[in-house]
Amino acid sequence: MHWFDAMQGFPSALSVLGAMMTPAVLISACGTLIFSTSARLARIVDRVRELSQMIERMAVEETMDFIEARRVEVDRQLATHVRRGKIIQNSITSFYIALGLFVAMTVCLGLVALFGRGAWIPTTLAIAGTLALFYGSVLLIAETRLALRSVNHEMEFTLRLRRLYQDRREEASKGIIP
Repeated sequence: MHWFDAMQGFPSALSVLGAMMTPAVLISACGTLIFSTSARLARIVDRVRELSQMIERMAVEETMDFIEARRVEVDRQLATHVRRGKIIQNSITSFYIALGLFVAMTVCLGLVALFGRGAWIPTTLAIAGTLALFYGSVLLIAETRLALRSVNHEMEFTLRLRRLYQDRREEASKGIIP
């Protein structure tokens, strides 16, 4: 075979490699989203553990100030974290599905180039993967909004506790509370 004949297939090989770059970028994006979403899940787990310890302290320390208000707040936070955890779980699952679809698309691109059949398969996998990636991203938006709402409630509770302590000090200074 002459070198010129070998070069005839070269543009075709370059176009296959070029076509495989898109899924590689999408695979990388999925990996980044999986990593960051896993970190978000870890933060939820850490916070639930903190709340669990707080419940233990409240059960032991009967003299803790404003205990009923604290219990209500902890219950609210735990309920919110359960919802956040479910959303994060669905989001990570969606990203893993997208990742698998993009890897399958890459393999199919190579097989289509090799056998010259089934060009619709990589396109279908790309569309399905993109939809899964989009769905996971929408879930992350919902989870972020829920997380922000939870932090705002927690700040409001902290400010309310501060007011309760201030009121108590003022009453004590006036001799209303022994």
